[in-house]
Amino acid sequence: VLQASREDATALRCKVVCLIQSGAFREALGLMGAHAKALGSDGMAFEKAYCEYRLNRIESALRTIESAAQRTDQLKELYGQVLYRLERYDECLATYRDLIRNSQDEYEEERKTNLSAVVAAQSTWERVVPEDLGLREATYELCYNSACALIGQGKLNEAMKKLQKAEGLCRQSLSEDSDVTEEDIEAELAIIHGQMAYIMQLQGRTEDALQLYNQIIKLKPTDVGLLAVIANNIITINKDQNVFDSKKKVKLTNAEGVEHKLSKKQLQAIEFNKALLAMYTNQAEQCRKLAGSLQAQSPEHLLPVLIQAAQLCREKQHARAVGLLQDFAEQHPASAAEVKLTMAQLKIAQGSVTKACIILRSIEELQHKPGMVSALVTMYSHEEDIDSAIEVFTQAIQWYQQHEAPKSPVHLSLIREAANFKLKHGRKEAAISDLEELWKQNPKDVHTLAQLISAYSLVDPEKAKVLSKHLPSSDSLSLKVDVDALENSPGATYVRKKAGKLAGDSQQKEQGQGDVKKKKKKKKGKLPKNYDPKVTPDPERWLPMRERSYYRGRKKGKKKDQVGKGTQGSTTAGSELDASKAASSPPTSPRPGSAAAVSSNVIPPRHQKPAGAPATKKKQQQKKKKGGKSGW
Repeated sequence: VLQASREDATALRCKVVCLIQSGAFREALGLMGAHAKALGSDGMAFEKAYCEYRLNRIESALRTIESAAQRTDQLKELYGQVLYRLERYDECLATYRDLIRNSQDEYEEERKTNLSAVVAAQSTWERVVPEDLGLREATYELCYNSACALIGQGKLNEAMKKLQKAEGLCRQSLSEDSDVTEEDIEAELAIIHGQMAYIMQLQGRTEDALQLYNQIIKLKPTDVGLLAVIANNIITINKDQNVFDSKKKVKLTNAEGVEHKLSKKQLQAIEFNKALLAMYTNQAEQCRKLAGSLQAQSPEHLLPVLIQAAQLCREKQHARAVGLLQDFAEQHPASAAEVKLTMAQLKIAQGSVTKACIILRSIEELQHKPGMVSALVTMYSHEEDIDSAIEVFTQAIQWYQQHEAPKSPVHLSLIREAANFKLKHGRKEAAISDLEELWKQNPKDVHTLAQLISAYSLVDPEKAKVLSKHLPSSDSLSLKVDVDALENSPGATYVRKKAGKLAGDSQQKEQGQGDVKKKKKKKKGKLPKNYDPKVTPDPERWLPMRERSYYRGRKKGKKKDQVGKGTQGSTTAGSELDASKAASSPPTSPRPGSAAAVSSNVIPPRHQKPAGAPATKKKQQQKKKKGGKSGW
């Protein structure tokens, strides 16, 4: 037909639809552009917008839909999808509500599913509390989207139950089709299992989550978005451990088309984790490059700056890290508090506790918080700067006096802590002033009164006696306590014996008075093997050998006394080297079988041994070498 008439509108429309059905969106879009006059300005707006949507030209698709003269139900359906991809959830929600209200056909269930997906996205990414749409969760898609909305609200246990229900509905619906295999069912369940693993990870069950994540990866699902999210979550579990596994998983996040499957916040989180992984693997340049790119995309975001500061700290450049954070705090006052907390932490790591205190005290919105007061007081106490610590207490107490009711629990607890701190560090008068103020706020508080009396007893005993009259009498403080039950309780350190047992014991004793006591047989002691009954034993045998009267010490060998203790060739002082004093006949070599000739007392140097050297050392070493393992 087109060969006969190139501008036949009906034939062109048929060809465009055929190209779309075969997935040739680029060719279909080119054909519509080439024959725009024949097709008309608004003749195929839906087909054009759909091709642009499938080619991930979302902005172009939006312009095409908005420029259409008439917005049909088809265009509205596509418009909702485009708005969802652009993360304009409020407009998307309104579009689907209008479609459900004004249309009745076989696609109603799909529209409800899309509507629940929009609500889940709002709850997850915008932290919006979703309204009850009254959707009946008859399909596993609706159950899954409902579970995602609950995860966004932090209701993890309820979300897990919804996912389990979705899993059951999915298996039931797919098993009814005889052509669907078990592998197909597992592939369809992969996204549900991935969300279950994410809940486990949030609950701290990282081992279970990791096992489920790896099972999904083994299935090799075709959804690149699902694989990228699972790989990212495994990297977050690994942290600075198992970095080689994390490097492998990073490749899954770089797959083609991932950027079109995930939301902006998901993609941003993946990039953050890539930068952190580069830092953990000591790829400093790569880390700086990724963090710089993230900062350029979101200049107001704090995390890229923190990553850069952490990398500088790993390189021992703490001053540059603090300067980087300081510049960011000045440019973005909204994030100044978080930045200053990080700067204080860096100062503490460097040992500059006083400078860290100055930074913390510059955070005006946190100065009065109990946690900040506690941290500052602890740090000042560590530096033995008691005056500054008391000043921190005073400023916090004054803030609560000006901005909140004087009797607020936080205000009163701060006064009490200040008084205890002052007493501990010898500021008794200041502590008494705080305790008196506390007592005025609540005169019936016996605990405060007791503290006040204790403090006055150190300064003014007479005043302490006067105040002690305000204490309640002992009768009014008596408590109804069952003493017997208390003493017999399992936790009591002293348990009184029961009367029944005592009576029973006394009866047994009375009955046993007439009985004759049986004598225990003594066992015969063991005698030594060489015992001779005819020989009287040594009376000093129980004493150590050195303390016995007949001990004369060890006999020293003749050779040992004559060993030379000097250098080789030297002899002892008592040795005689004069040849004239030796035997008259010259020594001769001994004959075989005869005794050795008598020689002088002098031992030649080559025959000498060091004092205390064992004679059989070599033999012992040889024995050690023969059996067993070597010490080396």
